[in-house]
Amino acid sequence: MAFFTPWKLSSQKLGFFLVTFGFIWGMMLLHFTIQQRTQPESSSMLREQILDLSKRYIKALAEENRNVVDGPYAGVMTAYDLKKTLAVLLDNILQRIGKLESKVDNLVSNGTGTNLTNSTTPVPSLLEKINVADIINGAQEKCVLPPMDGYPHCEGKIKWMKNMWRSDPCYAEYGVDGSTCSFFIYLSEVENWCPHLPWRVKNPYEEADRNSLAEIRTDVNILYSMMKKHEEFRWMRLRIRRMADAWIQAIKSLAMKQNLEKRKRKKVLVHLGLLTKESGFKIAETAFSGGPLGELVQWSDLITSLYLLGHDIRISASLAELKEIMKKVVGNRSGCPTVGDRIVELIYIDIVGLAQFKKTLGPSWVHYQCMLRILDSFGTEPEFNHANYAQLKGHKTPWGKWNLNPQQFYTMFPHTPDNSFLGFVVEQHLNSSDIHHINEIKRQNQSLVYGKVDSFWKLFVGLGFPYEGPAPLEAIANGCAFLNPKFNPPKSSKNTDFFIGKPTLRELTSQHPYAEVFIGRPHVWTIDLGNQEEVEDAVKAILSQKIEPYMPYEFTCEGMLQRINAFIEKQDFCHGQVMWPPLSALQVKFAEPGQSCKQVCQENQLICEPSFFQHLNKDKDLLKYDVNCQSSELAKDIVAPSFDPKNKHCVFQGDLLLFSCAGAHARHRRICPCRDFIKGQVALCKDCL
Repeated sequence: MAFFTPWKLSSQKLGFFLVTFGFIWGMMLLHFTIQQRTQPESSSMLREQILDLSKRYIKALAEENRNVVDGPYAGVMTAYDLKKTLAVLLDNILQRIGKLESKVDNLVSNGTGTNLTNSTTPVPSLLEKINVADIINGAQEKCVLPPMDGYPHCEGKIKWMKNMWRSDPCYAEYGVDGSTCSFFIYLSEVENWCPHLPWRVKNPYEEADRNSLAEIRTDVNILYSMMKKHEEFRWMRLRIRRMADAWIQAIKSLAMKQNLEKRKRKKVLVHLGLLTKESGFKIAETAFSGGPLGELVQWSDLITSLYLLGHDIRISASLAELKEIMKKVVGNRSGCPTVGDRIVELIYIDIVGLAQFKKTLGPSWVHYQCMLRILDSFGTEPEFNHANYAQLKGHKTPWGKWNLNPQQFYTMFPHTPDNSFLGFVVEQHLNSSDIHHINEIKRQNQSLVYGKVDSFWKLFVGLGFPYEGPAPLEAIANGCAFLNPKFNPPKSSKNTDFFIGKPTLRELTSQHPYAEVFIGRPHVWTIDLGNQEEVEDAVKAILSQKIEPYMPYEFTCEGMLQRINAFIEKQDFCHGQVMWPPLSALQVKFAEPGQSCKQVCQENQLICEPSFFQHLNKDKDLLKYDVNCQSSELAKDIVAPSFDPKNKHCVFQGDLLLFSCAGAHARHRRICPCRDFIKGQVALCKDCL
């Protein structure tokens, strides 16, 4: 009996527990039933509370972001992005509550057999009130796109984004959501293909950059120390040191003539590909033993100009240095540029370095193309720059096919108007006192002078080679006349081995076309050296007159500083087509069949200006110049725009990279955008400064 006693006691306790539990359960069921009868009121109150809290939360966020332009496209992680998220969350919660109400109502109705007279009235969906789907897609706010004039690639880029924005998750990270407005914002603020929307907040990184101003420098010691790290720069260091006084005087003089304040200080990368070991060239090693110096002259003058103008420069002459400078983006396989402060804003490079730069950056290369400025002695014409067109024409050159804006190529002389003229400084050995008294120097008529200084020379005779060198300009600067050999027929890649493979079809009419066209007599005599009578007449004329030293302003230190500063301030290939030179400089000329725009502009003492072509590429544009197109077509060819005067048929350019000053049509007349220029500063128009 004793064995079973605990079991009985335990059973009694269990029974008591069950009775108590049943009572509590019954009370809870009663409470639950009562609560369900009043559920409509509680749901409504809950909904109001949620909405009220949501409004207060959103208002608080708006207060915290009062300086941010709110809207569905105000940018990633702004208040509106949180509101979109909140709207979706609220909609989801209230939909679940609605389903729960329906189930409880059905349960109560079926359980009691009573039709509730106070059943919940259907609440209009929150979707109808705040339009969640529209908020997500941005349809509730109109996105008015500004005019795309001056941004020729914008429309095409938007079409590409519509099809490809999901190809890389980085686009969504920048706020792209499939809507046209988000495409436009990305293309205007991240990749700079479209105009900026006026109501958008400024990029904080760009604003910070603008606050950093360039101040001119009047001491080259820091630059000299910076370049001491490289033995390859020895020749350039010596040139900079030798010309330091002239450079300092030039920057001070320029600052007095034009306003050099309130200029943005740029982060500039200078990469000398020709001096890298990987290039295989020995330019630095042979600089002191008769090797070519043209590239070193131009590089040293460019670096000095950038430094004196107050910009931050980093110089690279090896792949290791290049990778170190660009390490933030090397290996980045994203289709979007990296977020944050820019590593560089301008990149000066040569053709050899260009290939190295592209290989080093990989996919990130596309985001730095617009910053490139390529030092290119002989120039690159549009038909060689455009990869598909060059291949179509059968051009075999290792130097072209870069698909850049042709004006990004910087030349030694202003021989290719499709490119930009960078130039260099001619080292003048005569000081101001020497120039003043040069006519007092006794010069004898003798054909051979041993070990005499520059001031003893009367005549500098060109022998036909090298082409377009600095020596004739140095001679002219020292009071010498230059006999410039005429080439008939002109020399080009069609008949001269030296030019084969170079990305240009330019024809040289003399050994030094610049001296022939822009200087001329009495300093330059372009003659046929094979014509003895012509040579004798020229020499007699030279000896019979006093020739003053002459230095074109563009080849002085001050002229180069002025030109480079204008390019840095005005040239912009990253933000659509910036209108520079100003349209006030445009003068339209019509070339005869077989004549190029370069030729017809030059005949009228003007320069062909390729940036103006876009303003002559529609039939309505040509009406201003009495050209009435009865019919028209688009063509991807270097001869467009042009027109046939017989049948009034116009051909417009279908590829902006093929606008060319060099192209000539056999039957049509080219429509040519010419401009004026400052005498002694060919790169700049009279209204350019």
